[in-house]
Amino acid sequence: MPKSAELDIIIYGASGFTGALVCEYLATHYRKGVKGAVAGRNGEKLKRMMAEVATTIGMPFEVPTIIAEAHDEAALRAMVKSTKCVLTTTGPYQLYGSTLVRLCAEEGTDYVDLSGEPGWMSETIAAHHTTAEKSGARIVHSCGFDSIPFDLGVLFLQEAAIAAWGKPASRVRGRVRGMNGGFSGGTAASLTATVAAVGKDPSLAAVLTNPFALAGGSGVPQPDDTVPYEDAQLNNAWVAPFIMAPINTKNVHRTNALLAHRYGKDFCYDEMMVCGTGDEGKAMADFLGQNNPLAGDDVPAPGEGPSRPEREAGNYDVLFIAEQDGQVLRASVAGDMDPGYGSTSKMISESALCLVRDCPHLKGGIYTPAAAMGAALTPRLIANAGLTFKLED
Repeated sequence: MPKSAELDIIIYGASGFTGALVCEYLATHYRKGVKGAVAGRNGEKLKRMMAEVATTIGMPFEVPTIIAEAHDEAALRAMVKSTKCVLTTTGPYQLYGSTLVRLCAEEGTDYVDLSGEPGWMSETIAAHHTTAEKSGARIVHSCGFDSIPFDLGVLFLQEAAIAAWGKPASRVRGRVRGMNGGFSGGTAASLTATVAAVGKDPSLAAVLTNPFALAGGSGVPQPDDTVPYEDAQLNNAWVAPFIMAPINTKNVHRTNALLAHRYGKDFCYDEMMVCGTGDEGKAMADFLGQNNPLAGDDVPAPGEGPSRPEREAGNYDVLFIAEQDGQVLRASVAGDMDPGYGSTSKMISESALCLVRDCPHLKGGIYTPAAAMGAALTPRLIANAGLTFKLED
């Protein structure tokens, strides 16, 4: 059972760009019935953020504020003890999240983040999974665009495959058909921090390249998602490497492991971007295969982000294709705002509420979104967060 505490949720990093969007979302949709607080290292910034949110939503927004530096163990422990769940947007997590996740594991406090940092996640699983099991803390990484649409999309399709065929699909393809709106500055900063970490510890490269790094370390050979090719399941459309695949595929395989291999021990999964057919499709696929979209000058810095009209104009659409014994099933997951900020802020908010309200029997441990909350979280995302899940012909 979830712990008893004065507060339901503390938003850590609330004065940052994504943290403020989380505050705006929760203040708009959950003013009553949720006891929350905001936290960060600068009280004046937190007060300024609350005033800005109040102006945006057209009503007062004042909640308790907590001052806690990312490496101040005493302040963080007091914060963690006061709440059922910590929602943190303060990344890169490998630089600012290690103490917080450890304390949540020790104190039995639920935790959600936006981590797309598999090296750091591997370390937290090794160091704190057993502690969380004993304390009852439910720790869930990757509760944003990486990796909820993909993790829950595969679960949704595999449940449909089991219902239709009596067994899961041995192969699922994730294909990003559309994405308007960029990645977040936090994602770019996390990639930079990961590259720096590999420079200091080359052994981390093995974690980053192993699709089973978060799922026990070994499994059947996986499809090559590092080079463009013509995909026969898409009428020979060209597909290119997808920048988020290295984290999403690891989370999907961890979900499979945590669910006692519900997808099968021979399960294969890959993710690619759909680029179109013919010479134009090939040119686009080759371009994406040779360029890192997180390395451009137009990627926001951490704490920055797109305007409201830009966020609301964004969207994404991901196709999932299940294959088994010559049979094929298709499903899609789509979001109604830009993936890196608008949709992500809604997804992590609903994830925290789902843990607190809808998962009383989930035991402690370090989870993926689908393994922790799939059956409860998907309806929340459909009802409240602008996501759609549907089977396709």
